[in-house]
Amino acid sequence: MKNWGVSAHRLVPPMQGSPLWGWLGPIAVALFGGFLRFYRLAEPKAVVFDETFYIKDAYSLLKYGVERTMLGDAKNPIADKRLIAGNLDIFKQCPNFDDCASYVAHPPLGKWMIGLGEWIFGMNPFGWRFVAALVGTLSILMLARIARRMTRSTLLGCLGGLLLSLDGLHFVLSRTALLDIFLMFWVLAGFGCLVVDRDRVRERLVAWYASSPITAMGPRLGLRPWRIAAGVCLGAACAVKWSGIFFLVAFALLSLFWDMGARRAIGLRQPYRGTFSLDLPSGFAAFALIPGATFLLSWTGWFVTDAGYGRNWEQATSAGPMFFVIDSIRSWLKYQLDVLGYHSGLDAYHPYMSQPWSWPVQFRPVTFYYVEPKNVPCGAERCAQAIIGVGTPALWYASILALLALIVWYVANRDWRAGAVLLTYAAGWIPWFYFALADHRTMYLFYMIPLVPFMVLACVLVAGLALGKADDPPVRRAMGAAAVGAFALVVLINFWWLYPVLSADTITFADWWSRMLSRSWVTPAPTPKPPPSVSVTPSAT
Repeated sequence: MKNWGVSAHRLVPPMQGSPLWGWLGPIAVALFGGFLRFYRLAEPKAVVFDETFYIKDAYSLLKYGVERTMLGDAKNPIADKRLIAGNLDIFKQCPNFDDCASYVAHPPLGKWMIGLGEWIFGMNPFGWRFVAALVGTLSILMLARIARRMTRSTLLGCLGGLLLSLDGLHFVLSRTALLDIFLMFWVLAGFGCLVVDRDRVRERLVAWYASSPITAMGPRLGLRPWRIAAGVCLGAACAVKWSGIFFLVAFALLSLFWDMGARRAIGLRQPYRGTFSLDLPSGFAAFALIPGATFLLSWTGWFVTDAGYGRNWEQATSAGPMFFVIDSIRSWLKYQLDVLGYHSGLDAYHPYMSQPWSWPVQFRPVTFYYVEPKNVPCGAERCAQAIIGVGTPALWYASILALLALIVWYVANRDWRAGAVLLTYAAGWIPWFYFALADHRTMYLFYMIPLVPFMVLACVLVAGLALGKADDPPVRRAMGAAAVGAFALVVLINFWWLYPVLSADTITFADWWSRMLSRSWVTPAPTPKPPPSVSVTPSAT
């Protein structure tokens, strides 16, 4: 006999609260985070850290469809000053395209996204940072909605969005034209699509269970647009940075596990066979063919022009159309292998480099920008403007405890939400250990940015456990609410304290120094000398 009511409630738990507030709450939190990110977005009026590479590549993509050599590079501050002044005539005009082609180490999609802002607002700091701020804001909205769907609570969803809006590393990268914020965006979008797909699959199974004869393996689930969308997003993540492949593999496994769990939960006799026979073929299309096509599509500019690095245009066009396609693909694959070889051999020393085992505790963040402006009032003789790419410590250290708690919770309860967060965190963190040990690769703390939303989700899930169930005693609920509220307040205060050194505010040198919470945060870049009232000296390594 079919136990319809229990199966429906177990497979598809109802969403709590008003659907209207389910949108208004997350939108309000995203607007708050967006205000923080867009306020003074054009400050500093300078090229910050590795912006010098990506803003030029982005404009080159707009102008030529491929990256080309610039007039000036990271060691040429004159070229950067011309950018700030709005002078767009910054490219070499070479009679031979091979002399202009620029070897680039990352796929083009993130640079196309930066270029969109340059196209709309011009070649200026606001223009090249605009899309980064936009996707940073949208990621807050996405996380709030994802957390709401995972917890069935609008309150917890808004808490997730608020915590992400108050993370220092997310804030800094949302205001900087680097690629990593776009990688985070597409990874989070892909995860969100899979969470929706999980619900849709279970709804279909419940409907089938209620109206159709039961079979051993269950039904075919038909077209799954949310899983297809996830494949597009994960392909886009790989088209921003190669490290998106870590998440693509993890999410493919996650989707397969969720399909097995849904068929088992409905009570089918052969759930695993049903998953491999009925779900795996379409899963291969969603997580192999579609991401591959998306990645390939991002290189359209390289394929249709003759100015790309390693393009071999003359050879490709020397025969018929079939040879053109074959030779173009061959040249493109060789280029990809060259890029992978470059990343494997990237082991040059950098004062901001750090090892992956130190990232969760933020042993050495990256100073993106530091100057000591003259003739600028700050209340002292020595002033400072700085941008340090560091997460909000209260949030990051709490996330370590939350992740450990989720390990225990998952072992005890097999909670799919805890498993999803833990698997994603492992997929985005553990592979870097291999590169550190085997290749001695140069790496940086901000490689953690794709994991920050999942660190927030870990905190949200633990907050849900602290709040308890709706039928728990009022005292228990009140104590949980007080603890969660106090945690959010601590994160807010911590972010507010760090805000001047996250946003290049002009402050006294003493105020800057007081916000360097660890000596390891200070690198040789600013070579600071502490004020007379400070008795220690900053680290020079």
